Amino acid sequence: MLPSRYTHLDAARARFGDRVDRLAPYFFKVDPLADAVIEAIEAEPPRRGWALLEQALATGIDSVPDAPEAFRALFAEIDHVPVWVDWGTLDRGGELLFRAGILGGIVLGAKSLVLGYVSPAGNKPLVMSGRLQQQAARRLNETSRFVQAVCRPNGLRRHGDGLGITVKVRLMHARVRRMILRTGTWDEASLGAPINQHDMAGTQLLFSISVLEGLRALGLKISHDESESYMHLWRYVSRLIGVDSELSVTSELEARALADLIAATQAAPDDDSRALTRALLESPHEGAKTDEAKRRATITTRLGQGFVRGLLGDEMADSLGVPRTPWRYAMEVARAAAKATELARETVPGARAALIDAGHRYWDRVVEIGLAGASAEFRPPDRLGRPAA
Repeated sequence: MLPSRYTHLDAARARFGDRVDRLAPYFFKVDPLADAVIEAIEAEPPRRGWALLEQALATGIDSVPDAPEAFRALFAEIDHVPVWVDWGTLDRGGELLFRAGILGGIVLGAKSLVLGYVSPAGNKPLVMSGRLQQQAARRLNETSRFVQAVCRPNGLRRHGDGLGITVKVRLMHARVRRMILRTGTWDEASLGAPINQHDMAGTQLLFSISVLEGLRALGLKISHDESESYMHLWRYVSRLIGVDSELSVTSELEARALADLIAATQAAPDDDSRALTRALLESPHEGAKTDEAKRRATITTRLGQGFVRGLLGDEMADSLGVPRTPWRYAMEVARAAAKATELARETVPGARAALIDAGHRYWDRVVEIGLAGASAEFRPPDRLGRPAA
């Protein structure tokens, strides 16, 4: 069964062969373990189910003697560490984000998140949740916290912040999926299941291969070991967040092939794509009260527009409604700075360690400013923002 959102199939088959048809079933596959946990949480008294989850994450499932069976099944998967997971490789992968410093933040905001809005079918669960258009800055900051946490040393160990946040995001997806299906308005024949395996795999590519490509475009030199370590990290994140093992890529080569297949079979951006992109780029204006704060917000928005154009190209930026602006030449400034930094890293003893340390401080500051003292809850919305179209 092929959803109507799956487009340009003849051309795609000519290029990718029967992989096109082997990918198709994943539009209708979701995450049964997470869905069962949400059903169990909703069967508990208000707030008790989420409290049990927090306890299981903090002290282990055995510390919750009356845990629902669905909880035990999920944590049996989470607590099992596959043989292929190598902790040292995970930590080396995370180091790449931190040595990239501000360049990593630019790529996350101006490439990865924006590409997540491109698919008119894939963006519908986010649009329906109402979270990004209504709380664009908050959602951006939570995403920054997620990426920072999984990339930290030992972040994906059993009691690391990265693992805990990843599990919460997984259950947030399941909760939103359940809410969407309850509306009775979701067009599965056209869209596939809400937050399906195809779209979950695509999202992980945005944080892995898209980040690598964006950092290179900004002038960062990434060795083979660094890139493979970074892909190894996101392979484990994919497993923890519920991506089917058949869609979990193990290398840049596999990731690029899957990303190209997904891009070749999705429709052009729609009005929701443009609205989500605009909300993201204009999010610095949220909370800007003084004239100086508004001025800084305007500069940040213009820079964001310029980097979107530089990282995605004019054709994609035009389709997303991003204005043409001379701020795109900020890319050249970033490349020049990256070139100087890379020269120092390669020639000055201790420079690499100093860059990683500075990157940690940068991401700490990004999260501190963004959350403004609040905690990143990673809880699903209480209600949907709008029904399905």
